[in-house]
This record gives sequence, C-alpha cells and structure tokens, in this order.
Amino acid sequence: MADKTKKSAADKKNSDKAVAGKKAMLFEPVKFRSVSVRNRIWLPPMDQYSVFNRDGVPTDFHYQHYVSRAFGGFGLIVTEATAVCPEGRISPEDVGLWDDRQIGAWRWIAKGISDAGAVPVMQLNHSGRKGSTGSFSAGYINASVPEDKGGWKTVAPSAVAFGNCAVPREMTADEIRNVINSFAAAAGRAVNAGFKGIEIHAAHGYLLSEFLDPLSNLRTDEYGGNFDNRIRILIETVDAVREAIGESLPLFVRISATDWAENGWDISQSVALAKILKQHGVDLIDVSTGGIIHGVNIPAKAGYQVKFAREIKRKADIPVTAVGLITKPSQAEKILRKSSADAVEIGRAALRDPSWPLRAAWKLGLDKHEAPYAAQYIRGAYGTSR
Repeated sequence: MADKTKKSAADKKNSDKAVAGKKAMLFEPVKFRSVSVRNRIWLPPMDQYSVFNRDGVPTDFHYQHYVSRAFGGFGLIVTEATAVCPEGRISPEDVGLWDDRQIGAWRWIAKGISDAGAVPVMQLNHSGRKGSTGSFSAGYINASVPEDKGGWKTVAPSAVAFGNCAVPREMTADEIRNVINSFAAAAGRAVNAGFKGIEIHAAHGYLLSEFLDPLSNLRTDEYGGNFDNRIRILIETVDAVREAIGESLPLFVRISATDWAENGWDISQSVALAKILKQHGVDLIDVSTGGIIHGVNIPAKAGYQVKFAREIKRKADIPVTAVGLITKPSQAEKILRKSSADAVEIGRAALRDPSWPLRAAWKLGLDKHEAPYAAQYIRGAYGTSR
C-alpha cells in the first residue's frame, strides 16, 4: 500500500512535466489587430470594491493590484468592471470612467501594466438592476444600499428585481441611447488613458445581460421580445465603442453563455450572438456563465465553463477565453491543446498567487529565460537553487 501511495504521488508530481514534453501553448504570443500579447494567461476582471472615496477614481491599491500581476507574468490584464456612469456602478466603492477627471489615475495604472510587459484592457460596465448593492466595506451584502447611505435608484430593461434588491425602474428609449453613448465616451477615455483594448461587460446579469435574457427583459418595444430585439442594445453599444476606439485596437465582449435556468438565455443563443458580434468587429468572446437569476444552482467544478467556450469557438469561428476554476498549469495547458479556447483566465488563483504564470512556466518546463520574468526578478526564478 505504501509503494502504491508513493507511486501515485509521483505520478501527480510529474503530470505537469508530461505536458511539458511539448512546447507550452500557454506561453505562445497572440495578436489581436495591432496589439500583441506575450502569452495566453490572462487576468480576468474581478471587482475589488476599494474606491473608499466613492468617486470612481482608482487608488494606489488598484495600481499595486494590477501591476503586481503584470510583473507576475500575465500576458493581458482586464480591469474590474468599470462603470460608464455613476449609477452604472455595482457598489458605491466601484471604479469608473465617466469623467475626464478620472483619466489621470487610470493612465498611471495602464502605463504601469504596460511597463511590466502586459497588455492593459479595460472592461466597461453598467450594473443595471444589480447596482447600488453592498460590499465588504459598505455592508448590505446581497442587498441594496439605501440612498441615504450612498445608494441610488437602479434602472433595468424591465421593472423586475434581482433577489432581495430593490425593484428597478424600466428604462426609456432615451435612457437606453444615453447608456450606449456613455459606453462610447468611456471607451474613448480609456484609450486616452493608454489602454490597448476594451471589453464590454454583457454577462453576469448586469444591464446589457439583462437586455439579452428573456427572464429579465419583458419589454415589448424594439429592445425586447424576440432575439434580434433583445440583442439590439449590445450590438448598438459594440458599434458605438468600435467607432470610439478606431480599427486598430481589439474589442472583446464578455457574455454568460447560459444562465442555468429554464426558458432563459442559453448556449444556442450565445453562439448566434457571437456570430453577429464577429460581423460587427468584435475580436474575442470572453465566455462565462450565470448571474441573471438569484439563487440558481450552478454546477461549479474544475473547468466547468470550458465546454461553453469550446462550443462558441467552434460554431461561431471566433477566438474565445475560458474562465472558471482553472487553477493548475497542466489543466490550463490542456484547454489550449484541445482547442477549447485561445487564452485562459486565471481569477481567484491569481488573487492567491500574483505570479501564477511564472510558477506555471516552471511547472511546464520552460527555462527561466523563456518565462516572462522582469529582469529585476529573474535571479529569484522558480527552480533557482540560490
């Protein structure tokens, strides 16, 4: 029994080295339009809820958070959901880019990411009915923040609440057009700040996702009802953002491939949407799931969303990322080798380990000079004895 246990542990230890018998795809560069990315290990957007002044301006914490992971070897850094207007924040402590006065702080961060060798991409978002909610600092977890505590009245495609949150007000057609314009204006500011790409957040039950989903969009005008009407706001937003950033920079869209609920948004609609987004100049789909229905049971396990990325990539013929409980280098490498995705996003594991890509390079057998080390740090490379 002892010998069997010892053999099993050895097999596990060597699992990454088996993958390393071939050149690691994780560290192959990739290019979108004019922008080259050094590898295929990306940091996904993860809210930090750390703008304690509540003015949307990122802080020293945000600089440290993003730039440390750029030095840690990530190829591309996507910022947390950045609000296109004050009421587009998820919580009062969210970052934003609705005002020119916020550009300077973002420029510092974008330059820091670039100087460390990674590509800075800004995710833009409007929270819709899931806005004005609590955080670790504000309290009111999974609930609406009262207006006298810094909250606000939310808007949505329809007056349908999310969970225990306040009932939103149904948006007018003029308000929809204003939101589209706000996305475009924020995208222009992001480019001004030095970001090399934009990601539009149309996932996780926030405003654009709410329009896509028939369970949250009960409208009967040109922005509701059939599939073409429900995707209209996203397509118009994509067109407006593309015009704002020009043709040389990449444009990504994050979607929830399924909301895991009967009669809701699903993978077949996601594939159809991805085909249309490609025609409108979108360069990559960031594939996630869920977020539209409160309390829905999501069968989360290692790599549970990869199958959706693979189906969109194959059926829509568009590059995709895979995200969700991808924690091991060999697991991430196999996703690329099976052509399930063009890049992988390392989220919560990156919160634990800002240098996850550097450790992955060592695990996959790369020489330290092939790994994305900054010159200042290479003498401390994984595997270095002294």
